[in-house]
Parts: sequence; C-alpha cells; structure tokens
Amino acid sequence: MNIEEYREYCLSIKGATESFPFGENTLVYKIMDKMFTFAL
Repeated sequence: MNIEEYREYCLSIKGATESFPFGENTLVYKIMDKMFTFAL
C-alpha cells in the first residue's frame, strides 16, 4: 500500500479528517477530534 492508497482508505471512513498537528512530516487522521492513525 502506498501513501495515496492509505490516504484514500483513511478518508473513506465516515467522519475522518486529516491534519498535520505535529509538523509537515506527520500526517494525522482523526474522527471526532480523536486521533486514530498517523503516518510519518
């Protein structure tokens, strides 16, 4: 799985959002402001 497939999968989950709260190198996915996964 590459990063684009990972991103698509994470965003397919209902209510999921993405952000970079720890800097530009750490992609974080949240549901209802709760982090459920991240990628470096």
